[in-house]
Amino acid sequence: MANPLCDRLGIEFPLFAFSHCRDVVAAVSKAGGFGVLGATAFNPEQLEQELAWIDAHVDGKPYGVDVLIPENLSVKHEKDLTSKKLAERIPQAHKDYVNDLLAKHGVAAAGTHAREDDEDAPPPFWPEEAMELLRVAFNHPVKMIVNALGAPPPEMVAMGREHGVPVGALAGAKEHAIRLAEAGCDVIVAQGGEAGGHCGEVATIVLIPEVVRALKKAGYDIPVLAAGGIMTGEQMAACMAMGAAGAWTGSVWLATTESETSPIFREKMVEARSRDTVRSKGRTGKYSRQLKSAWTDAWENPEGPGALPMPMQSLIAEPAIRQATKSAEGGNAAARPLVTYFVGQGVGMVEAVTSARSVVQSFMEDYAEAVERLNGSIG
Repeated sequence: MANPLCDRLGIEFPLFAFSHCRDVVAAVSKAGGFGVLGATAFNPEQLEQELAWIDAHVDGKPYGVDVLIPENLSVKHEKDLTSKKLAERIPQAHKDYVNDLLAKHGVAAAGTHAREDDEDAPPPFWPEEAMELLRVAFNHPVKMIVNALGAPPPEMVAMGREHGVPVGALAGAKEHAIRLAEAGCDVIVAQGGEAGGHCGEVATIVLIPEVVRALKKAGYDIPVLAAGGIMTGEQMAACMAMGAAGAWTGSVWLATTESETSPIFREKMVEARSRDTVRSKGRTGKYSRQLKSAWTDAWENPEGPGALPMPMQSLIAEPAIRQATKSAEGGNAAARPLVTYFVGQGVGMVEAVTSARSVVQSFMEDYAEAVERLNGSIG
């Protein structure tokens, strides 16, 4: 494609695939897109293993890494804080609420978060650990680094400049995009409220032209990637018609055979409608879009204790959801309603589980057909 961002990254097609699964990242990059590994789920040692595997299986194709460095984290200024110490602050009422919810669905009480097993492990989403993840990433041939939940810290931008790697970040409003440009971002991912995971409230079809125009008016020539509910090549073409340089996608890869999601969750994706998602604090402590479930219902219940702030909520949510999923996979039908994951409103467009390569090919074909229709409309 005649696309400056494609030329800069060395890719054939500006389809960016965010995934926590190395298999998806490698498959998408090999198929002509750009896989982006979500690194926040790993510690530095684990990330080193994941990236070494990608290097060995990506056939030299480019890929990137995404970290999550929240600008606003209630405890981030506390020194020497560990997950174990933070877990000790969780009110007993919250622990009881979780275990009672699990018991109602025939699921045994959840254990501790994996990070609590290591005396020195920092809390989830810890900024210092994210910077260490980036240092690990730069031992590998990554071609782009991206931050979620705010502007990348100056150290992250400096690392990108030092290694000649573009730095990106996600924006949910045009004013956020301007702040990212001022912070030195080379790429801006304008993510609409339809997106899975942490997202804002502005719809993609409104956000993309708003961000593109606002950046241009402010004098910035920065490529914008469209994100939020994009599941097809037609949607990608529509976003590029509004000024985007490509599409940043996530949910569409969850229904692939390579995905890290459980078979039951994939089944629920196929069954789901676009209205079957909700923005809830019940998973991380900040609003994130997930598949509606008994878990999300419980945290939206006004009689419940309410979600804890990030990152405390993750310390009780992740073990419980993992336990419920394991129980459901083991044959406990009562646990199935609890199974959930981050997913966008585009889930209603998922008709079947397929391979990541097939998804890339479908995007390319549908994009080409959409552009041909647009060109034909000119007469």
